[in-house]
Amino acid sequence: MADALAAMTLTVGRRVILVEGVERWRQADVEKHLTDAMKAMPPDTTVALFAREDSRAKAPAAVHEAVKRAGGQVVPQATVKPWELAKWAREQAARMGLGLDAAAAKALVAQVGERQQRLLRELEKLALEGDSGEADTLEAAPSQAARRRVGVQDIEHRAAHSAEWRAYALADALVGGDTQEATLSYLRLREQGERLPGLMYLMAQRLRDALAIALRLRAGESVAEVKRGLRMPARAAERLIADVTRTDPDRLRQALGALADLELDSRGGAVLASSRSTYAALDEDTIGLRAIETITT
Repeated sequence: MADALAAMTLTVGRRVILVEGVERWRQADVEKHLTDAMKAMPPDTTVALFAREDSRAKAPAAVHEAVKRAGGQVVPQATVKPWELAKWAREQAARMGLGLDAAAAKALVAQVGERQQRLLRELEKLALEGDSGEADTLEAAPSQAARRRVGVQDIEHRAAHSAEWRAYALADALVGGDTQEATLSYLRLREQGERLPGLMYLMAQRLRDALAIALRLRAGESVAEVKRGLRMPARAAERLIADVTRTDPDRLRQALGALADLELDSRGGAVLASSRSTYAALDEDTIGLRAIETITT
Protein backbone atom coordinates (compact mmCIF):
# COMPACT_ATOMS: atom_id res chain seq x y z
CA MET A 1 0.00 0.00 0.00
CA ALA A 2 1.18 3.52 -0.69
CA ASP A 3 0.20 6.93 0.58
CA ALA A 4 0.00 9.50 -2.19
CA LEU A 5 -0.11 13.21 -1.40
CA ALA A 6 -1.32 15.69 -3.96
CA ALA A 7 -0.67 19.20 -2.68
CA MET A 8 -1.93 22.22 -4.59
CA THR A 9 -0.41 25.50 -3.48
CA LEU A 10 -1.77 28.68 -5.05
CA THR A 11 0.15 31.11 -2.86
CA VAL A 12 1.58 31.06 0.63
CA GLY A 13 -1.24 32.31 2.80
CA ARG A 14 -3.10 31.91 6.05
CA ARG A 15 -5.85 29.53 4.96
CA VAL A 16 -5.21 25.78 4.61
CA ILE A 17 -7.76 23.22 3.39
CA LEU A 18 -7.02 19.51 3.98
CA VAL A 19 -9.02 16.91 2.07
CA GLU A 20 -8.77 13.15 2.73
CA GLY A 21 -10.24 10.15 0.90
CA VAL A 22 -9.39 11.41 -2.59
CA GLU A 23 -8.91 7.79 -3.71
CA ARG A 24 -12.72 7.42 -3.50
CA TRP A 25 -13.43 10.27 -5.91
CA ARG A 26 -14.69 9.53 -9.42
CA GLN A 27 -13.08 10.91 -12.55
CA ALA A 28 -16.30 12.50 -13.82
CA ASP A 29 -16.98 14.24 -10.50
CA VAL A 30 -13.48 15.67 -10.41
CA GLU A 31 -13.80 17.06 -13.92
CA LYS A 32 -17.24 18.46 -13.18
CA HIS A 33 -16.63 20.03 -9.75
CA LEU A 34 -12.98 20.27 -8.78
CA THR A 35 -11.58 22.18 -11.75
CA ASP A 36 -14.03 25.07 -11.42
CA ALA A 37 -13.64 25.13 -7.63
CA MET A 38 -9.87 25.45 -7.98
CA LYS A 39 -10.22 28.36 -10.37
CA ALA A 40 -12.41 30.19 -7.84
CA MET A 41 -10.04 29.51 -4.91
CA PRO A 42 -8.97 32.65 -2.99
CA PRO A 43 -5.32 33.56 -3.58
CA ASP A 44 -4.39 33.19 0.11
CA THR A 45 -5.44 29.53 0.25
CA THR A 46 -3.41 26.31 0.26
CA VAL A 47 -5.14 23.01 -0.53
CA ALA A 48 -3.71 19.55 0.27
CA LEU A 49 -5.44 16.49 -1.16
CA PHE A 50 -4.62 13.13 0.44
CA ALA A 51 -5.22 9.75 -1.23
CA ARG A 52 -4.44 6.42 0.40
CA GLU A 53 -3.83 4.20 -2.60
CA ASP A 54 -3.56 0.47 -3.11
CA SER A 55 -4.10 -1.97 -5.99
CA ARG A 56 -7.87 -1.34 -5.95
CA ALA A 57 -8.15 2.33 -5.03
CA LYS A 58 -6.39 5.11 -6.92
CA ALA A 59 -6.83 8.86 -7.06
CA PRO A 60 -8.38 9.83 -10.44
CA ALA A 61 -5.94 11.03 -13.08
CA ALA A 62 -7.98 14.24 -13.29
CA VAL A 63 -6.86 15.12 -9.75
CA HIS A 64 -3.20 14.88 -10.73
CA GLU A 65 -3.82 17.00 -13.81
CA ALA A 66 -5.75 19.65 -11.88
CA VAL A 67 -3.02 19.89 -9.23
CA LYS A 68 -0.29 20.28 -11.83
CA ARG A 69 -2.25 22.94 -13.72
CA ALA A 70 -2.55 24.89 -10.47
CA GLY A 71 1.22 24.79 -10.02
CA GLY A 72 1.11 22.22 -7.23
CA GLN A 73 3.00 19.00 -6.62
CA VAL A 74 2.03 15.33 -6.69
CA VAL A 75 4.21 13.50 -4.18
CA PRO A 76 3.97 9.69 -3.82
CA GLN A 77 5.05 8.22 -0.49
CA ALA A 78 5.52 4.46 -0.80
CA THR A 79 5.33 2.27 2.28
CA VAL A 80 8.50 0.24 2.72
CA LYS A 81 8.20 -3.41 3.75
CA PRO A 82 9.45 -4.04 7.31
CA TRP A 83 12.32 -6.26 6.16
CA GLU A 84 13.46 -3.54 3.71
CA LEU A 85 13.53 -0.72 6.27
CA ALA A 86 17.23 -1.12 7.16
CA LYS A 87 18.25 -0.73 3.51
CA TRP A 88 15.86 2.21 3.11
CA ALA A 89 17.28 3.86 6.23
CA ARG A 90 20.81 3.59 4.83
CA GLU A 91 19.69 5.26 1.60
CA GLN A 92 18.02 8.10 3.48
CA ALA A 93 21.08 8.51 5.71
CA ALA A 94 23.34 8.78 2.66
CA ARG A 95 21.23 11.67 1.33
CA MET A 96 21.81 13.45 4.65
CA GLY A 97 25.56 12.98 4.54
CA LEU A 98 25.64 10.05 6.98
CA GLY A 99 27.43 6.76 6.52
CA LEU A 100 25.07 4.29 8.20
CA ASP A 101 26.43 0.74 8.12
CA ALA A 102 24.21 -2.35 7.94
CA ALA A 103 24.44 -3.14 11.66
CA ALA A 104 23.62 0.45 12.63
CA ALA A 105 20.65 0.51 10.24
CA LYS A 106 19.22 -2.64 11.80
CA ALA A 107 19.82 -1.23 15.27
CA LEU A 108 17.99 1.96 14.29
CA VAL A 109 14.90 0.07 13.10
CA ALA A 110 14.94 -2.19 16.18
CA GLN A 111 15.26 0.76 18.56
CA VAL A 112 13.04 3.37 16.92
CA GLY A 113 10.39 1.19 15.31
CA GLU A 114 9.00 0.70 11.82
CA ARG A 115 7.42 4.11 11.15
CA GLN A 116 9.25 5.74 8.27
CA GLN A 117 8.60 9.29 9.46
CA ARG A 118 9.99 8.48 12.90
CA LEU A 119 13.09 6.91 11.35
CA LEU A 120 13.59 10.01 9.22
CA ARG A 121 13.29 12.28 12.25
CA GLU A 122 15.96 10.30 14.08
CA LEU A 123 18.28 10.39 11.05
CA GLU A 124 17.77 14.15 10.79
CA LYS A 125 18.74 14.54 14.45
CA LEU A 126 21.84 12.43 13.89
CA ALA A 127 22.76 14.55 10.87
CA LEU A 128 22.61 17.69 13.01
CA GLU A 129 24.86 16.16 15.61
CA GLY A 130 28.49 15.15 15.18
CA ASP A 131 30.41 16.90 17.86
CA SER A 132 31.44 13.73 19.69
CA GLY A 133 31.86 9.98 19.49
CA GLU A 134 32.03 7.71 16.51
CA ALA A 135 29.90 10.03 14.38
CA ASP A 136 32.88 12.43 14.09
CA THR A 137 34.80 9.98 11.92
CA LEU A 138 34.65 10.74 8.21
CA GLU A 139 34.30 7.93 5.73
CA ALA A 140 35.43 8.69 2.20
CA ALA A 141 33.21 7.31 -0.56
CA PRO A 142 34.30 7.13 -4.22
CA SER A 143 32.86 9.99 -6.31
CA GLN A 144 30.85 11.17 -3.29
CA ALA A 145 31.34 13.73 -0.56
CA ALA A 146 32.83 12.34 2.63
CA ARG A 147 30.12 11.03 4.93
CA ARG A 148 29.99 11.13 8.69
CA ARG A 149 29.96 7.54 9.86
CA VAL A 150 27.25 6.46 12.30
CA GLY A 151 27.67 3.16 14.12
CA VAL A 152 25.61 1.00 16.45
CA GLN A 153 26.92 2.83 19.50
CA ASP A 154 25.69 6.18 18.14
CA ILE A 155 22.25 4.69 17.53
CA GLU A 156 22.05 3.26 21.04
CA HIS A 157 23.13 6.53 22.65
CA ARG A 158 21.24 9.04 20.52
CA ALA A 159 18.18 7.53 18.82
CA ALA A 160 14.89 7.56 20.71
CA HIS A 161 13.30 4.26 21.57
CA SER A 162 9.87 3.69 20.07
CA ALA A 163 7.20 3.65 22.76
CA GLU A 164 4.77 2.09 20.32
CA TRP A 165 7.18 -0.70 19.39
CA ARG A 166 7.80 -1.52 23.06
CA ALA A 167 4.11 -1.33 23.87
CA TYR A 168 3.33 -3.91 21.18
CA ALA A 169 6.13 -6.09 22.58
CA LEU A 170 4.37 -5.87 25.94
CA ALA A 171 0.99 -6.74 24.41
CA ASP A 172 2.45 -9.69 22.47
CA ALA A 173 4.10 -11.01 25.63
CA LEU A 174 0.69 -10.94 27.35
CA VAL A 175 -0.85 -12.92 24.50
CA GLY A 176 2.00 -15.42 24.56
CA GLY A 177 1.91 -15.79 28.35
CA ASP A 178 5.53 -14.68 28.77
CA THR A 179 5.60 -13.21 32.29
CA GLN A 180 9.26 -12.20 32.26
CA GLU A 181 9.16 -10.39 28.90
CA ALA A 182 5.86 -8.67 29.74
CA THR A 183 7.22 -7.46 33.08
CA LEU A 184 10.45 -6.12 31.55
CA SER A 185 8.55 -4.39 28.74
CA TYR A 186 6.15 -2.78 31.21
CA LEU A 187 8.97 -1.49 33.43
CA ARG A 188 10.87 -0.05 30.44
CA LEU A 189 7.78 1.74 29.17
CA ARG A 190 7.00 3.22 32.57
CA GLU A 191 10.61 4.27 33.01
CA GLN A 192 10.48 6.30 29.80
CA GLY A 193 7.32 8.06 30.95
CA GLU A 194 4.51 6.12 29.28
CA ARG A 195 1.16 6.46 31.08
CA LEU A 196 -0.76 3.42 32.23
CA PRO A 197 -4.10 4.33 30.54
CA GLY A 198 -2.44 4.44 27.11
CA LEU A 199 -0.73 1.11 27.69
CA MET A 200 -3.97 -0.49 28.86
CA TYR A 201 -5.76 0.61 25.68
CA LEU A 202 -3.11 -0.99 23.48
CA MET A 203 -2.93 -4.16 25.58
CA ALA A 204 -6.71 -4.58 25.46
CA GLN A 205 -6.74 -4.02 21.70
CA ARG A 206 -4.11 -6.73 21.16
CA LEU A 207 -5.88 -9.19 23.45
CA ARG A 208 -9.18 -8.62 21.62
CA ASP A 209 -7.41 -9.21 18.29
CA ALA A 210 -5.89 -12.40 19.70
CA LEU A 211 -9.28 -13.62 20.95
CA ALA A 212 -10.84 -12.99 17.54
CA ILE A 213 -8.03 -14.98 15.89
CA ALA A 214 -8.44 -17.83 18.38
CA LEU A 215 -12.18 -18.02 17.68
CA ARG A 216 -11.63 -18.01 13.91
CA LEU A 217 -9.09 -20.82 14.18
CA ARG A 218 -11.44 -22.81 16.43
CA ALA A 219 -14.21 -22.34 13.86
CA GLY A 220 -12.07 -24.08 11.25
CA GLU A 221 -10.41 -21.24 9.35
CA SER A 222 -6.89 -21.91 8.16
CA VAL A 223 -3.88 -19.94 9.36
CA ALA A 224 -3.47 -18.52 5.84
CA GLU A 225 -7.08 -17.27 5.81
CA VAL A 226 -6.70 -15.63 9.21
CA LYS A 227 -3.38 -14.04 8.24
CA ARG A 228 -4.91 -12.46 5.11
CA GLY A 229 -7.52 -10.73 7.25
CA LEU A 230 -5.04 -9.07 9.62
CA ARG A 231 -4.06 -5.45 8.99
CA MET A 232 -0.45 -5.63 10.10
CA PRO A 233 2.95 -6.51 8.61
CA ALA A 234 3.20 -10.16 7.53
CA ARG A 235 5.87 -11.10 10.03
CA ALA A 236 4.03 -9.45 12.91
CA ALA A 237 0.87 -11.34 11.88
CA GLU A 238 2.79 -14.63 11.84
CA ARG A 239 4.16 -14.00 15.33
CA LEU A 240 0.74 -13.08 16.71
CA ILE A 241 -0.95 -16.14 15.19
CA ALA A 242 1.83 -18.37 16.52
CA ASP A 243 1.28 -16.94 20.04
CA VAL A 244 -2.47 -17.44 19.74
CA THR A 245 -2.13 -21.08 18.67
CA ARG A 246 -0.29 -21.77 21.94
CA THR A 247 -3.18 -20.51 24.06
CA ASP A 248 -6.98 -20.82 24.08
CA PRO A 249 -9.97 -18.44 23.91
CA ASP A 250 -10.93 -18.95 27.57
CA ARG A 251 -7.53 -17.75 28.78
CA LEU A 252 -7.74 -14.70 26.53
CA ARG A 253 -11.23 -13.87 27.85
CA GLN A 254 -9.90 -14.12 31.40
CA ALA A 255 -6.97 -11.89 30.44
CA LEU A 256 -9.36 -9.22 29.15
CA GLY A 257 -11.28 -9.46 32.44
CA ALA A 258 -8.07 -8.98 34.41
CA LEU A 259 -7.21 -5.98 32.28
CA ALA A 260 -10.65 -4.49 32.95
CA ASP A 261 -10.00 -4.90 36.68
CA LEU A 262 -6.63 -3.18 36.24
CA GLU A 263 -8.30 -0.22 34.54
CA LEU A 264 -10.88 0.15 37.30
CA ASP A 265 -8.27 -0.19 40.04
CA SER A 266 -6.00 2.39 38.43
CA ARG A 267 -8.88 4.86 38.00
CA GLY A 268 -10.05 4.95 41.58
CA GLY A 269 -11.00 1.42 42.51
CA ALA A 270 -9.23 1.86 45.82
CA VAL A 271 -11.60 4.68 46.71
CA LEU A 272 -14.80 3.44 45.11
CA ALA A 273 -14.65 -0.24 45.96
CA SER A 274 -11.64 -1.20 48.02
CA SER A 275 -13.19 -4.53 48.88
CA ARG A 276 -13.89 -5.41 45.24
CA SER A 277 -10.29 -6.27 44.34
CA THR A 278 -7.28 -7.35 46.37
CA TYR A 279 -5.21 -4.95 44.24
CA ALA A 280 -7.39 -1.86 44.59
CA ALA A 281 -5.51 -0.36 47.54
CA LEU A 282 -2.05 -0.76 45.91
CA ASP A 283 -0.09 1.83 43.95
CA GLU A 284 -0.47 2.03 40.17
CA ASP A 285 2.67 0.13 39.17
CA THR A 286 2.10 -2.65 41.68
CA ILE A 287 -1.42 -3.03 40.32
CA GLY A 288 0.00 -3.19 36.79
CA LEU A 289 2.62 -5.82 37.64
CA ARG A 290 0.14 -7.96 39.57
CA ALA A 291 -2.25 -7.80 36.61
CA ILE A 292 0.53 -8.87 34.22
CA GLU A 293 1.27 -11.84 36.48
CA THR A 294 -2.41 -12.79 36.52
CA ILE A 295 -2.79 -12.48 32.74
CA THR A 296 0.35 -14.44 31.84
CA THR A 297 -0.02 -17.24 34.41
